[in-house]
Amino acid sequence: MQIENKRANKNKHASKNKHASKNKHASKNKYASKNLHEKEEKNMMEKFYPDEYLDSTYEINFDELYAQGYRGVIFDIDNTLVRHGAPADERACALFAHLKELGFVCMLLSNNKEPRVKMFNDAVNVSYIYKAGKPNPANYKKAMEELGTDTGNTIFVGDQIFTDVYGARRAGIRSILVKPIHPKEEIQIVLKRYLEKIVLYFYRRDLAKKNKEKQ
Repeated sequence: MQIENKRANKNKHASKNKHASKNKHASKNKYASKNLHEKEEKNMMEKFYPDEYLDSTYEINFDELYAQGYRGVIFDIDNTLVRHGAPADERACALFAHLKELGFVCMLLSNNKEPRVKMFNDAVNVSYIYKAGKPNPANYKKAMEELGTDTGNTIFVGDQIFTDVYGARRAGIRSILVKPIHPKEEIQIVLKRYLEKIVLYFYRRDLAKKNKEKQ
């Protein structure tokens, strides 16, 4: 009887240890799975992150960028430089005049048809590529070839994540995302803005983490 009780206790402890070990491994696997999911989520989002996010194109310190060695600037037009469909205004003309004085070479890269791009360019007189097919990186690269610049000294400025920024990242160009000048936009762009909010949430969260780590 004593031997049976001893054996029963032994089996009970073995079962308990086995169960504890199983729970420990399950918890470990769950934690590893969670980390993997977060890493995949981060990697998926990061391809849409801009290098900088500013309120306006007209807040960019181009003098400083030139001093850093940048020589080419590629711009989106609508809601980046002017309201959607608008011609170049005094502010846009003054910006391009200043960029030329600094020594920058500039390019307009737009998914619009030529008449719209030409209407804007008539006042600023720079090179342009219309029906660019952003975010396909091909015309970003073509723009750099025409400007005589490369990925190390070229900046892209635009207001949309899934076309402007994503295309610039795919081409290896530093990107500056700016807030749209005016809320009135085409319906397909309005729908994209909802998705952009998700990307920007993760972008701000990750940026805050990086800044905290530097402190």
